[in-house]
Amino acid sequence: MYDVCIVGAGITGITAASVLAREMNKKVIIVEKREHIGGNCYDYYNGVGILVHKYGPHIFHTKYKKVWDYLSNFTKWLPYTHKVLAFVDGKLVSFPVNIKTLEQLLERHFTEGEMQSWVEKNRVPIEKPKNAEDMVVARMGRFLYETFFKNYTLKQWGIEAKKLSPDVTARIPIRFNRDDRYFTDPYQGIPKDGYTKMFERMLNHKNIELVLNTDYKNVINDIKFNKMVYTGPIDYFFDYQFGPLPYRSLNFAFKTLNQEWFQPVAVVNYPNEFDFTRITEFKHITGQKHSQTSICYEYPQDHVIDKNVPCYPIPKKETQEMYEKYKNRAKKLKTVFFIGRLAEYKYLNMDVCVKRGMESIKMI
Repeated sequence: MYDVCIVGAGITGITAASVLAREMNKKVIIVEKREHIGGNCYDYYNGVGILVHKYGPHIFHTKYKKVWDYLSNFTKWLPYTHKVLAFVDGKLVSFPVNIKTLEQLLERHFTEGEMQSWVEKNRVPIEKPKNAEDMVVARMGRFLYETFFKNYTLKQWGIEAKKLSPDVTARIPIRFNRDDRYFTDPYQGIPKDGYTKMFERMLNHKNIELVLNTDYKNVINDIKFNKMVYTGPIDYFFDYQFGPLPYRSLNFAFKTLNQEWFQPVAVVNYPNEFDFTRITEFKHITGQKHSQTSICYEYPQDHVIDKNVPCYPIPKKETQEMYEKYKNRAKKLKTVFFIGRLAEYKYLNMDVCVKRGMESIKMI
């Protein structure tokens, strides 16, 4: 007999299990469909001994001290400041947009005030942006939109920006200084021994039992439990009653090169050229010393159920309306709690997933 059955051993489910077992002395079983823990945060050592992230780069950053402090019980941190470049017109330029970006693109010096004037002159006044394209041109102007966002968005989502919710680009910053950090949260770092090792420590408790390679629907009638924390796809829970919620997926193509370094930073975006959206070089992230290097190309693709991994919910009005139907059904269940990016059909940063998992105490 278990107090709680958790569906999904991603970062949300793992955190919920750890908190419930340690702080509430609950007996927990986790059922995970994949062959590994950690969900899309899973990392492993490849054939030449380089630590890589199976599902693309995962950089931990948060403004929540309680989240950082909780994870710090299970890992030491490697200090890491994430920086991204974009390949534009044959050269690498700073991203997100800041003073350096304009200087590199326009080949002239800018002060903070000059950049503010330039942006104000070029942006298109739109009082209420209706879509992702409107959001960017209203904030930055059409030149920056077409340089960094127009084609990248089409590759990433398979949909033109004008057909996507303004939320897609609303959180993309523009900085009127020379701060070229991708994230500005006060707590940033990479688990010293990798994400998987941190997760293993979180699950190492006498009250936690883990079952891998198992669809919960195949065993749920054989497990006795009081309550469920469900972190899987909400539409799958309800047998796609209102139709499958659409996602964008990614194909990750890994290469190991017989050279020490490939590019100057961990991630380089390719907004215009090529079919892939970005290249990641993992040694920049992990700080690992190795004579060779491993890189990963990301090719966006449509999500096909049971064929590839659902990565990003499609941010459109129609899909949100479909999700609301599932959400309303979920509210009627008093012993099942839906948390995490798949269960909430929402793009969530890792720290928010941890926070959701920690808050599961309030539900049980």
